[in-house]
Amino acid sequence: MNVYDLILKTRNGRGLCESEINFLIENYTQGKIPDYQMSAWCMAVYFQGMKADEISYLTMAMANSGMRYDLSSIKGIKIDKHSTGGVGDTTTLIVAPLVAACGVPVAKMSGRGLGHTGGTLDKLSSIPGFTCELSQAQFIEQVNQIKLAIIGQSAEITPADKKLYALRDVTATVDSLPLIASSIMSKKLAAGADGFVLDVKAGVGGFMQNVEQATELAKIMVAIGKQANKPTVAVITNMDQPLGCMVGNALEVQEAILTLSGEGAADLTELCLELASEMLVLAKHSRNYSEARQLLEKKLSAKAGLVKFGEMIAYQGGNAKVIEDLGLLPKAKRQIAIVSQQTGYINSINALEIGKAAMTLGAGRQKQDQSIDLAVGIELKKKVGDYVETGDILGFIHANQESGQVLEQVLSAFSIQPNFTGNQDLIYNKITSL
Repeated sequence: MNVYDLILKTRNGRGLCESEINFLIENYTQGKIPDYQMSAWCMAVYFQGMKADEISYLTMAMANSGMRYDLSSIKGIKIDKHSTGGVGDTTTLIVAPLVAACGVPVAKMSGRGLGHTGGTLDKLSSIPGFTCELSQAQFIEQVNQIKLAIIGQSAEITPADKKLYALRDVTATVDSLPLIASSIMSKKLAAGADGFVLDVKAGVGGFMQNVEQATELAKIMVAIGKQANKPTVAVITNMDQPLGCMVGNALEVQEAILTLSGEGAADLTELCLELASEMLVLAKHSRNYSEARQLLEKKLSAKAGLVKFGEMIAYQGGNAKVIEDLGLLPKAKRQIAIVSQQTGYINSINALEIGKAAMTLGAGRQKQDQSIDLAVGIELKKKVGDYVETGDILGFIHANQESGQVLEQVLSAFSIQPNFTGNQDLIYNKITSL
């Protein structure tokens, strides 16, 4: 095959067959196709798009480019939950133990944060002693014993995706829906779960800026799951304001513990119950959504998910007493009040600006090898729709350094108007392959 001909074919919208896509991915991963040719192909995809079968071929080629986890020795149907990334998105730390407490195995591989969106591994790293480094054998054994493990994704998974994403990042081809969908789903397929629940964020704090884009991405990913014989559900959710009330690593672990204790923010609790319900249905543990929801609400009331979270922490070397004593988590030296400068209704809280402010404090990283401050972040005391008066406390900045610039940044994220005309929708839509 000739790479030039494949670029030309894609540029002209004629599409590639499975063997042609396999040729591209295999040879690019092995360094036999230069970056300038692969970037030309990515740009052709950016402008021409890809047909559904092409996207599936690309996804499978990337999934097969490295190690694939075999989770067949874990008893039961394994359902993975994935979020496209947001601000204050603590759902994994709540949903995973809650689902495991129902008896459904959760074998979860997560990543570290990059940019304004936090990473699950960074959050767990704020728990004293906790390790995300388990061998595949230890990972499988732990899930069989307690139904739950959360570990770091192996560097050997989807090397083609890592190489292709780095290229897209410097060639203005990141925001191509076929390339985004295949990137996400290749990692999911390689991780070995039997089905997927996808939380696709829409809004300023997410990767997709609007509901239409997020819905289109969700449809493509659900179609990939169906093609791979992996039942997949995508939930389109609001990321215009931060989810829950905490943004920052230790702060979000604190919020997860409070939520599993039945004391969480309404929006975070609702979304976790929604995602967990879909997981129980896909795992065939519950006959329908209503039955799943009832079971999860009982488990939440009984704090069964909190107990399971503590069990996982202990198994992975952490101090499980943290679920009873939040003081064991890292604490910032300073708390600076965020005081309202206006009277009125909060019409919006810009999630992107809050995420950037948390990054400025040191909670996030701009480069993969950058160290972060696990203690810092932003705590919200008010949410969209709340009425506030001048002088009311909107929240707190948790800082270990001077934070005047951050205070201005956070205040500018709040839009307070005499009347409420904002958007309080949490869940926009659901796409299913069933």
